[in-house]
Amino acid sequence: MTPRRLPIRLTALIVGLVLYGFSISLMNRAAVGISPWDVLSQGVSLQTGIPFGMVTNLIGAVVLLLWWPLKQKPGIGTVLNVLLIGTSAQLGLWILPPVESLWIRIPMFAAGLVLLAVASGIYIAPKLGPGPRDGLMTGLNQRFGWPIWIARTSIEVCVALIGFALGGNLGIGTVVFALLIGPLCQRTLPWFAARIPGAPVSTVSGAPSEDGERAASGTRA
Repeated sequence: MTPRRLPIRLTALIVGLVLYGFSISLMNRAAVGISPWDVLSQGVSLQTGIPFGMVTNLIGAVVLLLWWPLKQKPGIGTVLNVLLIGTSAQLGLWILPPVESLWIRIPMFAAGLVLLAVASGIYIAPKLGPGPRDGLMTGLNQRFGWPIWIARTSIEVCVALIGFALGGNLGIGTVVFALLIGPLCQRTLPWFAARIPGAPVSTVSGAPSEDGERAASGTRA
C-alpha cells in the first residue's frame, strides 16, 4: 500500500461503513425482517432500553474480544467497523420516521438491501481489516477447522434465535436478506475493488475475502 493511496482507501472505508449503517436503519424501519445480527441487536435493545445503534456497537466490541483466543488480528477497518456502523444506523433511525404502509415498507426494505450491498463493496474493497463478525467466523475456521459455511450458519442461527426470543424482528425480510445479499455483494465487491486505487487484486476476482465474509454471506457488517 503506497502512502498516497491510503487516504483514498480510508475515505472509501469510512463512507462505506456509514452507508452500511444507514442501510440497516432503512431495513429496520421497513419492519419486515432484518439480518440475524440485527435481530439480536434489536432484541437486546428492546429488553435493555439501550439504543439500537449503541447495542450494535457494543455487540461488535464483545465479538472482537472473542478474537483473542482465536488469534485474529484486527486492523483499522475492524475498529472503525465497531465504531461507525451502529452509530450511523442510530442516526438513520433518528432521521427516518416509522412507516405504517406496507406498500412503502417493502420498497424501503429493498432500497436498504441494495444500499447495503453497495456499501459492502465500498468498505470491503480497501481491505483495511475485517469486521468483528467476519473475524469470528474465519477464526473458528482457522482455529478449529470448521468450514466457513458451518461457522457462519451456526453463529447466525444462534444469534437470530436469541434475538427473536428477546423480541427482535425475525421475518420474511430476514429470509430474503439471507438469499439475496450474497449474490448482490458478488457483483458489488469486484466492481468497487477494481475502481478503488490500491485495493488488493484478490478482491477484484469476486472471491470472498475475510473482510467481506459477513456481507457476502447474508449477515450484517
